[in-house]
Amino acid sequence: MTRPHVLLSVAVSIDGHIDDRGAERFPLSNAEDFDHVDRLRAESDAVLAGAETLRRDNARLLVYSDERRKRRIAAGKPEFPLRVTVTRSGDLDPELRFWHCGGERLVYTRSATTTVGHLAETKTFTDFPEILDDLGARGVGKLMVEGGTSIHTEFLRAGLADEIRVAVAPMLIGQATAPRFVNPAEFPGGPARRFHLEDVAKVGDVAVLRYLPKVTSSSRG
Repeated sequence: MTRPHVLLSVAVSIDGHIDDRGAERFPLSNAEDFDHVDRLRAESDAVLAGAETLRRDNARLLVYSDERRKRRIAAGKPEFPLRVTVTRSGDLDPELRFWHCGGERLVYTRSATTTVGHLAETKTFTDFPEILDDLGARGVGKLMVEGGTSIHTEFLRAGLADEIRVAVAPMLIGQATAPRFVNPAEFPGGPARRFHLEDVAKVGDVAVLRYLPKVTSSSRG
C-alpha cells in the first residue's frame, strides 16, 4: 500500500513559537505567505489539522482562490481537498466552521464515538501510520499537515514526514509558555541528525525554508 507524501506546514516566530498566549490566533504570516499556503492546499489531495487547531483557530482548511478551485475541477478533482482532523476524545464542537463548508470531511478518533458523527465520516485509529495507510487506500497521494504542535510532533516522532515547510516570521513572541512547533520527543536519529535543506525563499518579509527530514544533509551534494 502506498502512503501519501506528507508535507508539514508551519509558521513560526524567530524565537520558535507558532502562536502567543492570547485567546485569538496570532497572525505570524503575511498575505503573500497565506497565498502560498493556499496554493499548497490546492495541490494536495487532503489537508489535516488536529482537533485543538480547529478549536483554537476555528479553521476551515479551504482553498480560497476561485481560480485554483476551478483548476482542480478541470483536472477531475473535487473542488476542495479532503479535510481531515484527528481527535483523541471525539469531543468536537459541531458549530465550528470546519463542519459547515467545503467538500468532504474525515475524522480519525481514538474514541468509540464522536460528537460530530452526523457531520463527517469517522474512523478509529491506534497510531499515526494507520492514518497514512487509510488515506493511501483512499487514493490520497499528497497530504498537507497544518498542525498543531502535538500533531506535528507525532508525525516527526514516527518518521512519517517527507517534507517540512517552515515560514519564519520577523517577530519575537517572547512568552515562555507560548506554543512551539513541536513538543519534546525522541525523534529519529536524535539531536545530532541534520535534515537536508532543499530550498530557501523570501516571501514578502517572511523566510520560507523547505526541509526534507528523511534525507540527511551529509547525503546530498
